[in-house]
Amino acid sequence: MKISVIGAGNVGATCANVLALKNFATEVVLLDVKPGVSEGKAMDMMQTAQMMHIDTKIIGVTAPMDDAAKADEAYKATENSDVVVITSGIPRKPGMSRTDLIGVNSKIVKGVMDQALKHSPEAVFIIVSNPVDTLTYLALKDSGLPRNRVIGMSGLLDGSRFEYYLAQAIGCPVRDINAMVIGAHGDLMVPLTRFASYKGRPVTELLSEEKLAEIEHATQVGGGTLTSLLGTSAWYAPGTTAATMAEAIAKDSGLTISSICYLDGEYGEHDVCAGVPAVLGKGGIKEITVLDLNEKEQAMFDASVGSARETNAKLAEALK
Repeated sequence: MKISVIGAGNVGATCANVLALKNFATEVVLLDVKPGVSEGKAMDMMQTAQMMHIDTKIIGVTAPMDDAAKADEAYKATENSDVVVITSGIPRKPGMSRTDLIGVNSKIVKGVMDQALKHSPEAVFIIVSNPVDTLTYLALKDSGLPRNRVIGMSGLLDGSRFEYYLAQAIGCPVRDINAMVIGAHGDLMVPLTRFASYKGRPVTELLSEEKLAEIEHATQVGGGTLTSLLGTSAWYAPGTTAATMAEAIAKDSGLTISSICYLDGEYGEHDVCAGVPAVLGKGGIKEITVLDLNEKEQAMFDASVGSARETNAKLAEALK
């Protein structure tokens, strides 16, 4: 099993490290445009192998932006990957929205997707770069791949943030909480409070409406909160989320994970990518699960997906 991670920044490096710690892949390739960064990080990770009982081989390669021939040679190291995780692009800074990144990151992701697909034509692609709903849509449309093989990372991450805030409020271990977030990865994402539970009990029985509304809002702006604190985008949870999705696909686990999928009638939406629960396994998306949303939840989901459509409309201008 071979997995390539494109982009050796904080998120990509965390993803590669978590993949190695999970110890299911034979090889993890970490690729970046900055000379020495991926090689150095791969070497650093490999020097934990004895202590952490890692059998996975991690290698780093540089694909320089100013030398197409050398870049193509570097991408040969990713050849025949089963899963390719794309984290390339610039991260958010305080005061920036994810949509602000579209001008730069759309060109980067398009170029990376072209190169990676050339060398791994059968791979499943996980898009992490922001704005992720729109860049997943771009990767899918530009590549011509079937929709099951291009997946965006957001719902599991947003759900993990939702679970964290619920656990903080209830005063329990995070692992005792089960919760899900759907919709576009932005301030209009939809925390599904009605479906959230603590040891099988609905959280609506444990917390007031006011507290739950506060938690929902904290979840929606969770990424921005971390950006304000860190001065850049978060990386531990996003990198771990991407690694967890890659693991589910590689192991053909059949886990249901909220993921950014291309919608073709599901939830009443067409020709757009947004977060919905999906069964992940060999080949990528095996099935999209359609939840029975109530009127309020459906309206929130429609508004959230509408925000993704608005960003998609800016793609043509961004790619000029």
